[in-house]
Amino acid sequence: MTTDMPEQPPVPPPPAQPPTVTGTMARKKMSPLTAGLLGLLIGAGAVGGTWAVTAANGPGKPATFTLEGEFTLLEGASENGSGCEGTGGYDDISEGTSVTVYGAAGEVIATGHLGKSEPITFGTCTFDVAVEDVPKGQTFYKVEVSHRGTVQLSSEEAENGEFVGTLG
Repeated sequence: MTTDMPEQPPVPPPPAQPPTVTGTMARKKMSPLTAGLLGLLIGAGAVGGTWAVTAANGPGKPATFTLEGEFTLLEGASENGSGCEGTGGYDDISEGTSVTVYGAAGEVIATGHLGKSEPITFGTCTFDVAVEDVPKGQTFYKVEVSHRGTVQLSSEEAENGEFVGTLG
C-alpha cells in the first residue's frame, strides 16, 4: 500500500472581472426622472382605480317609487282614434301632457306625463298616470297635470298608487 495520492489537475485562477450580462437579462439602473414618472403613473392609476370602485359601489340612489293612478277629464273630451284628448278649453289635456310631482317643501321632485287614454262616455276620458323615480320620504306629495292646479296625497297614498285627479 502506498500513501501516494494521484496528482490533481491545476485549479484555474479566478477571472479579474466578473462576466457581464448582455441582451434582455441586463439590468440598468433607472434614472431618477424615469423612476419618478413611473411612480407617478402607478400612483395615479391606484387613485383612479379607487375612485372608480368608490363611484360604482358608493352610496346608492335614494329610495324611489313610481307614482301611479288615474286622471279623468270630465268634459270636453273627444275620441281621436287611438284614445281621446281634450278640446276647447281643455285642449292642453292629451296623452303626453306633463305631470309634475312636488315635495312637501314645494320643490319639483319628479316629472312624467299622461299615459294611455280611454274614452268613458261622450265627453269624458280617463288617462293612466305613472311618474317614475319619485323619491320616498316626503310627508305628502302634490301632483299637477299640465298647469291645472295640484292634488295633495299622503305619502302612503302616493306610494300605494292611489292618485286620482279630475278636471271639468
